[in-house]
Amino acid sequence: MSEAVHNTQHDFWRPPVTPTSTTMAEVCDGCGTEFMVGAAFCHVCGHPRQAQPVPIAQHGWTRYLEFQFIKQGLGLSTGSLIAFLVGIGCLMAVVCVGVIYTMQTFADFQAVQYYRMQWLLAAIAAFVAGMLLKKAQ
Repeated sequence: MSEAVHNTQHDFWRPPVTPTSTTMAEVCDGCGTEFMVGAAFCHVCGHPRQAQPVPIAQHGWTRYLEFQFIKQGLGLSTGSLIAFLVGIGCLMAVVCVGVIYTMQTFADFQAVQYYRMQWLLAAIAAFVAGMLLKKAQ
């Protein structure tokens, strides 16, 4: 069976016969080997992969809303950023409680203040969790 295909490189990650494909695979400029999926360097010679152009959709203002862009911009870990966003949400809930609920009596006022304290405590807990989850740089 090994005599069926001659002059081919037998690697464990590549079949001995190259499949026909309509798309062009990116190859290394140094040695001509195909890059592995997601590789930044060639696995044979170590030559760096050429930088891919940024898609047009990421040039607009919407890239500022991406999780990875915010994470890199603030220098936070994933868990720390999630805790930070939860804390921001809790602070927005504090403001919304005062706007949504109307206060007719003193008991209503106390209830609204009680809800605000709960949301503020949740925000403090989220921010503390974010500080504890932040990785030292």
